[in-house]
Amino acid sequence: MEFSLFAHMERLTPDQPHDVLHKEFIQLCKMADEGGMRAIWTGEHHGMEFTIAPNPFLTLVDLAHQTKNVRLGTGTIVAPFWHPIKLAGEAASTDVITGGRIELGIARGAYSYEYERMVPGMDAWEAGQRMRETVPLLRALWAGDCAHEGEFFQFPATTSAPKPAQPDGPPIWIAARDPNSHEFGVHNGFNVQVTPLWQGLEEIETLMGRFNDACASHDGPRPKIMLLHHTYVGSDAADVGLAAQQLSRFYCYFGAWFQNTRPVEQGLIAELSDAELAANKMMSPKNMHRDLTIGTVQEVIDQIKRYEDLGYDEYSFWIDSGMSFERKRASLARFIDDVMPAFQ
Repeated sequence: MEFSLFAHMERLTPDQPHDVLHKEFIQLCKMADEGGMRAIWTGEHHGMEFTIAPNPFLTLVDLAHQTKNVRLGTGTIVAPFWHPIKLAGEAASTDVITGGRIELGIARGAYSYEYERMVPGMDAWEAGQRMRETVPLLRALWAGDCAHEGEFFQFPATTSAPKPAQPDGPPIWIAARDPNSHEFGVHNGFNVQVTPLWQGLEEIETLMGRFNDACASHDGPRPKIMLLHHTYVGSDAADVGLAAQQLSRFYCYFGAWFQNTRPVEQGLIAELSDAELAANKMMSPKNMHRDLTIGTVQEVIDQIKRYEDLGYDEYSFWIDSGMSFERKRASLARFIDDVMPAFQ
């Protein structure tokens, strides 16, 4: 089992300065690097202070100058927002600048709020089809002289300029949930990222089952699979209880962004009242405690051991939570110092 950190800059209120959030983000990433994590992942989002990441390549170039050993991944690029030639070139350029440290996580995207601004009229189905057309073109563009006539893109023979530093280009990871997405990733030789949200171990087992089924129907080598999960390592039961409350609040806001019916002003969604938070039983603190990877050191070790036994190759510590920087830092420190050594 290998470990990585998944992080964005989170801005929940207007009084949080962006430069301070950036410094805190860098400190967490340095902890991951110095603590021996394999990779850092950061995503792509637009117009949302909830997860500030308009250009993950820019962020990863910045991190390359702030870290020494850790791999640097997009978690994830939203494929339908990119032309394949542009994506191939910018990924390759980032790989060159960072000395071949890039990994490329790619998804169709999830927020209709972003779809209606970036590609008006596009729905989740079309986004998925655009992703499936785009991603296989990347390796062909890196190899050179790739011409394409597809449903969404048509272009004459083109070669990525520059070419990546890594001989075959950055490793590619596909965000997958349904069986067809797992098959698309595995059958094209891509690694797979899965993100169970609030259905606990059952969903984690189901996603691994879909990956195993895709591998069983493919003659090629078995790719890697990564589990991305919200994580908190508490100092004691009371600390874990507070984390469950804070993650409940985070998921209520996550759900509100996903539903895309609530007013947004200056990139911040309208505040949820205490009554609205309490009414969301699905995202209750009790359910967060049950379904996410949160607990004391030994409890988190025991949970991740189960994931390892299922066959997951990498566990990514999703630190976005709405918590203070101090609480995030303390939890990550306990994870690095006390949880990770149990897997060496």
